[in-house]
Amino acid sequence: MITATEIAATKIKQQLEHRGRGLGIKVGVKTTGCSGLAYTLEFVDQIDKTYAIFESNGAHIYVDPKHVPYLQGLEMDWVKKGLNEGFEFVNPQEKDRCGCGESFRI
Repeated sequence: MITATEIAATKIKQQLEHRGRGLGIKVGVKTTGCSGLAYTLEFVDQIDKTYAIFESNGAHIYVDPKHVPYLQGLEMDWVKKGLNEGFEFVNPQEKDRCGCGESFRI
């Protein structure tokens, strides 16, 4: 199960509305950084029937099945820190994060 907080779901819907199209957002992982994995985000314009689909607070989150094991239990949040704001990922499977926060290890 992947969830989005109310504010994160609102931001997803606002970004889709501002963009003028889209069904939701796709969350994944890629190999990078000093700890091994980093989160990826993409807009979804067409349904790929192989994707796992999660609905949370009215937002649709799509995940490629090969990424589900890395993202099980993930909660997406939207946070403001000083002048910066963006999505934050809370993953109960994370064992370690690199010092710069770019990548993580499971």
